[in-house]
Amino acid sequence: MMTSATKAGLRATGIALIAFVLASCKSEPPLPPPPPPVPPITLAPKVIEQASAYRYYITRATALTPDFADGTAIASSLTTAVAYEPKQFLQGAIAYGAVIALQDPAFVAAVRTFAANPEQRRQVTFDILRDPNYVTSIDGSASAAGLVRATLGGEGQKLYDAGKAVKQSAYDVQKQKWSKVEVANRPVRLAQAKALSAVTLVGDVAETARLQDVALGTTPITVIPEPATVPYSPAVVRSLAVAALAALGEGGDANVDTIMAIMADQNVGYCLNMSKLNTYQCLAVSKPHYEDIFCLGQHVMMDTAKCVIKASGMPEPYEVRFIPTVRVAEAETPSKGSGKSGGKATSKKR
Repeated sequence: MMTSATKAGLRATGIALIAFVLASCKSEPPLPPPPPPVPPITLAPKVIEQASAYRYYITRATALTPDFADGTAIASSLTTAVAYEPKQFLQGAIAYGAVIALQDPAFVAAVRTFAANPEQRRQVTFDILRDPNYVTSIDGSASAAGLVRATLGGEGQKLYDAGKAVKQSAYDVQKQKWSKVEVANRPVRLAQAKALSAVTLVGDVAETARLQDVALGTTPITVIPEPATVPYSPAVVRSLAVAALAALGEGGDANVDTIMAIMADQNVGYCLNMSKLNTYQCLAVSKPHYEDIFCLGQHVMMDTAKCVIKASGMPEPYEVRFIPTVRVAEAETPSKGSGKSGGKATSKKR
């Protein structure tokens, strides 16, 4: 027969066992969900293609040389240099600037800090699209702007120098009889220049693939940072804006139409359109071959180059005008007691 003490002990043991069983049945609190992954750097293929088309033009136009031997060579060079549509050309320059800005590790790292938080990423994306100048407040923007400025400015200067050499040959080649022959089918040549100025350029396939890898960091290129000081040119700012959207993971096809819309610069666009207008006017009145060379060097190449340099924000080049030496008559001091004065020819510069 169990005593009261035994019964109490069994009861306590049973209670403890029940408590243990209940405790073991309790589930662990659920773990918080993992944070969403940071989106990869993304740049829409259409933007890359614009950058590739720009590079295609620059590469071919800067390779033109003034070694003309006949009208056919002039026509070929003219066809190459005039073949760009101003709006696409400007978009391509800004797109290429964005690819270059993505080579700045400090700038990309600073932008990527906003990409980790979905809400912050959306807000920064909105701020950039609302006002591209927002990117100038992001760490690393000065060095990235310097890269874009130096790259576009350097390419513009290279095109300018090539055009200047071509323009000089317009004077040098006049020693050759063929250069004074009138260009055949002048109206057709002018119409062709206008038609080529309205055609959309397509970049080289290999270059497009390379720029895609460069933009995404798969095969980055080596560039030397050259910090720029504010204010940056509008084209440089917009290059940074496109690069920032790409680094946020918001530069893909979903936003491509909006991105293409911000790839603009009214002043540079006007500059490129004026280059075209001056080219058409020059070709309309040009008759001998050497005059076509002048149109090519001055208005097609040098004027376009000035627009690229303007886009970079670097000082635009200018030509130093030749100041001729002229002979002017200057009164000679009269001799004592002669009461006469004589004329003396003296060389002066004006």
